[in-house]
Amino acid sequence: MATEAEKRVDEGATEHILSYRRLALVLGLLLVLTAVTIAVSRIDMGIFNIWIAILVASAKASLVVLFFMHMKYEARLLKMTFLGTIGCLALIISFIFWDISFR
Repeated sequence: MATEAEKRVDEGATEHILSYRRLALVLGLLLVLTAVTIAVSRIDMGIFNIWIAILVASAKASLVVLFFMHMKYEARLLKMTFLGTIGCLALIISFIFWDISFR
């Protein structure tokens, strides 16, 4: 017989089982984006190298968070909290770039 605590845990638990095909697709995209990162690092594009690297790294992190960490299936409040955190991080990074550009 289940205890009261176990019943409460089971009530809120929902499983998000992803198919192997979807996981393999995400893995393939991550590998392609890694190859893009390596290719861009070997080409001199001036100031755009860092921006492309940040863009590709953000895309890879988004895939990991959405699918492997199941953020795609979380409640709206948790998604908004996560996006707010990412927004603050982007603001701090933009301040760093702004500071470095005027030295």
